[in-house]
Amino acid sequence: MKNYLRFNRDEWASFSSNDAVRITKDELAKIKSLGDVINLTDVQEIYGSLINYLYLVYQEKRTLQQKQSEFLRQHVLAAPFIIGISGSVAVGKSTTARLLQVLLSRTFPNLNVHLMTTDGFIYPNEELKRRGLFDRKGFPESYNMNLLSDFLKDVLSGKENIAYPLYSQELSDIVPGKYGHVKQPDILIIEGINTLQLPTNGQIVTSDFFDFSIYIDADEELIEKWFMQRFERVLEMNKNDPTNFYYEMANGPRADAIQLAQDTWQMVNLVNLREYIAPTKQRASLILHKTTSHKIDEIYLRQF
Repeated sequence: MKNYLRFNRDEWASFSSNDAVRITKDELAKIKSLGDVINLTDVQEIYGSLINYLYLVYQEKRTLQQKQSEFLRQHVLAAPFIIGISGSVAVGKSTTARLLQVLLSRTFPNLNVHLMTTDGFIYPNEELKRRGLFDRKGFPESYNMNLLSDFLKDVLSGKENIAYPLYSQELSDIVPGKYGHVKQPDILIIEGINTLQLPTNGQIVTSDFFDFSIYIDADEELIEKWFMQRFERVLEMNKNDPTNFYYEMANGPRADAIQLAQDTWQMVNLVNLREYIAPTKQRASLILHKTTSHKIDEIYLRQF
């Protein structure tokens, strides 16, 4: 790809230090997404190098802020270093985000690293229905992008405590009255399918706020396979939980549930991927390409 340096797995692994792995096998199992596949070798060979590079870029920003303060002879706000993580549903974004938070926090214990998702900025289900957008849930217009932009402005302005809505996968909806809080972190990781998307109505581009962005990439056929596998596991996990969104599907005809998932993939997730998510790939600072069994085989680093 133009504008990117390409590295195979072995080449990228050579940039990792020997002590990069700062997580146990059991801890890794707890933070990985449902259906994702990752092991300590992946952490060493892929994320060890990534942590080193991210800290390099982080230091570059801090140095620039210091030099600006000296030049302007006034204090320049040390705004958080913001990392955006994007990609399709079921591709493993959440695993990458949680793993980066753990590794950055442990490798550089003096840094406060906060993780959040953009799911909380999707309109509540009732509002989506009122707007006639419920069948477009997950598409760009289903997100309150003004609220997300205002949130990011508050983060960069240095506000001490910024609240943001929380989304529940169990409810498949915004949680009423529940909020997450960002309290002046050194590094803020933001994960979501829409983090790199371009606005359609002249709004501020969310990724303009990012210092570094990562896109998790894979072939469509593989992502569909992972999506369907995850869906079936979700049904099995929630067939005894009446409060869960998937409870009725899990206890109804399995063929009907599988058909619904296939329709959702074809008419929602695949369309969203092709039209709005994948086109943003070449806006990312770094692309992690996955192949069979979620193995990262190629890494693309933006040159300019």
